[in-house]
Amino acid sequence: MALDPRLLSRAQADEAHVDVGLRQYMLGVYNHMTVGLAITGLVALGASFMAIQNGQLTSFGHAIYVSPLKWLIMLAPIGMVFLFAAKINSMAASTAQIVFWLFAGLMGLSLSSIFLVYTGASITRVFFITAGMFAGMSLYGYTTKRDLTGWGSFLFMGLIGILIASIVNIFLASTALQFAISVIGVLVFAGLTAYDTQSIKSAILGG
Repeated sequence: MALDPRLLSRAQADEAHVDVGLRQYMLGVYNHMTVGLAITGLVALGASFMAIQNGQLTSFGHAIYVSPLKWLIMLAPIGMVFLFAAKINSMAASTAQIVFWLFAGLMGLSLSSIFLVYTGASITRVFFITAGMFAGMSLYGYTTKRDLTGWGSFLFMGLIGILIASIVNIFLASTALQFAISVIGVLVFAGLTAYDTQSIKSAILGG
């Protein structure tokens, strides 16, 4: 029995409409991430300039890199991640956006010390490598037919392990442990990128 051409055409139109809406939503997500990343970079760069004047550590630099305040700056982004995870479903959209911008700024402040240790060229090179890897894994999560749901709990446990190991290594200062954390961190965050992308896509299609 042949399908009614009108029904087939309507189904194709509905599918195209869903696809366009999904693409627009995902574009909005990536636009917010781009702005957040820009805020992080600008805050990090600005803080590094304010921390060092004429080759000397300023009072601002002493506060964020030497004084006990450094621990709050280092750990505040982690705390905000858990706040997001616990409250995101009950937050108003405007509140969530404000918290996200605040998180981006705090991340920039906590990462600003890298400008004092590494050259601008090396930071730029790593930035583009990371951006390319993120784009690739996000594209994989968006296009793959494989169900990545099972990755969630495993990757979350890996993330918790990385955070604990990183805090412990602040006191141990082990280069071997730092290398292991870096390697495992790359794998965990690569998996989280694909997993979260597919989760966002599934949530929109399901909604």
